[in-house]
Amino acid sequence: MTLLEFNGPGLNEEQWKTVRTVATQLKPHQALWLSGYFAGLADAGRPDAAHLLPAGLDPAPVAAAAPVRTLTILYGSETGNGKGVATRLAEAARAAGFAPVLADMADYKPRRLKEEQDLLIVASTHGEGAPPTSAAGFFEFVESRKAPKLEGLRYAVLALGDSTYEFFCGAGRRIDERLAELGAERLHPRIDCDVDYDDPAAGWIETAVGLLAPPRAVAATPAASLAVSAATAYDKRNPFPAIVIENLALTGRGSSKETRHIELSLEGSGLSFAPGDALGIVPRNDPALVESLLSALDLSGAEPLTLKGEATTLSEALGGVLEITAATPRFLDQWAEVTGSTELKDLTGDARSAFLRENHVIDIVRRFPVRGVDAAALAAGLRPLQPRLYSIASSATTVPDEVHLTVSTVQYALNGEERFGVASGQFSRRAAPETVLPVYVQENPRFRLPAGDAPIIMIGAGTGVAPYRAFLQEREAQGADGRAWLFFGERNFDSDFLYQTEWQGFLKDGVLSRMNVAFSRDGAQKTYVQHRLQEEARDVYAWLEEGAHLYVCGDGAKLAPDVHRALLTIVTEQSGRGKAAAEEYLAALQESRRYQIDVY
Repeated sequence: MTLLEFNGPGLNEEQWKTVRTVATQLKPHQALWLSGYFAGLADAGRPDAAHLLPAGLDPAPVAAAAPVRTLTILYGSETGNGKGVATRLAEAARAAGFAPVLADMADYKPRRLKEEQDLLIVASTHGEGAPPTSAAGFFEFVESRKAPKLEGLRYAVLALGDSTYEFFCGAGRRIDERLAELGAERLHPRIDCDVDYDDPAAGWIETAVGLLAPPRAVAATPAASLAVSAATAYDKRNPFPAIVIENLALTGRGSSKETRHIELSLEGSGLSFAPGDALGIVPRNDPALVESLLSALDLSGAEPLTLKGEATTLSEALGGVLEITAATPRFLDQWAEVTGSTELKDLTGDARSAFLRENHVIDIVRRFPVRGVDAAALAAGLRPLQPRLYSIASSATTVPDEVHLTVSTVQYALNGEERFGVASGQFSRRAAPETVLPVYVQENPRFRLPAGDAPIIMIGAGTGVAPYRAFLQEREAQGADGRAWLFFGERNFDSDFLYQTEWQGFLKDGVLSRMNVAFSRDGAQKTYVQHRLQEEARDVYAWLEEGAHLYVCGDGAKLAPDVHRALLTIVTEQSGRGKAAAEEYLAALQESRRYQIDVY
């Protein structure tokens, strides 16, 4: 007998039929809410409770309970960190007896804010103080004149960000200040978290849940039990040791950049992914950089160190635990304290930001040396080394037990030395076949192929083409007949036409219907994908009118805004309805998830 076959204590056949009918129509989060709702009705002992229950179900009379406030948890997440924290927050609230509604800002109707009573928000910041792309509409409404007054609403905000950016936790700060302006009561002060957010987030969750009104007791129910799904054994906290199968240069001789194709084995991992998802890589720092840092500090690396209760050595911590490349405000403050340097202490505003951009940790240590510094004092200024996310460039249906990546090597000169990105440098120089790399899958439900054979338009530049390789592999494996159109941009045709042979094969087989390319450095005038879009304006608009799904992947600072402006121009001109109508048209595409963006 399954949980759904057990008819519960005292329910007759008609009552149980009603319960089963309702239960099979609910989503997991709705079932959880309803379980708390029914428990609340039972606790309240209200005389009018009967008419609120499904027909045939009567609440048992019990002692009255104090009214409880509704609780909604909203998150805005770019890479999944915000969603993960919000999910843990919801779990903590349920464990405390609440029945929270958990929602992505992208799916939440902001006009409902005036109906909320208690609101907990987890807001990630994208780039220079912006909200996540998927949460842009929510922020636009809340910060507009349309936003309602929110007297009676209690709220708290947990902000996630990266202190290497000037507008650290800008999105969280904006929503926190705006809710206060609208008359809401701040339940708990905002906490701004850097990339090592686990501990402060856990403390905020505990405090915020504790400050909520005492909940009604929520009994465990079959629906609640069924809503809990088993998590994979391998995740961000417990990555899978994947073996490098292949590591090839995609760019040709004479290219001004390096882009690599990486294949990793997931055999035995149990990890699954869908086209559009990302792979998290847990990198290690360059051993040469570790040695340079130890030499500049006159340390051996054998110095003992304790990090989060774990005993290690300084050398191991610098190699794979701490971020030792980009300098942060935290490191600058700590090093100013260690060295006593008035020059460092006096850095403020734009001068401080410029100094951090122009100097890595190694540069600061060399310029302001302290011989034999205490290992703990050094570590106190360094953040934990963070995973790097890469769009998956393969379909699990086509190549099971493998995952493919398209990685552009970050390489540049700084202070007279060649510098590399942490993870991309590892791929470029220290990830030969048989190398083991810790990995995990980061789901991206907001970048998905449509069901069936709906037409798709894919726009990407450079490594932004990676998920489209996965899309087309998946469509070919599934035998989908839908039309597909790819717009691809890079620097030079001869050296940078990534996966050229594969695209030609997809075109020949009909998996890819059309392809337009833009190589910006091949002509006297630079041409980008947005220019190719505008050249095909009539057909692009026709595809959209025929139900095409639109995808943009690549640089968030340039590509996505430029493409959006081009699309706005296309819709304005082709529809003949004006710019305001065109903006509404694209907004409607985004709301219906026919216009999806994945940027970095």
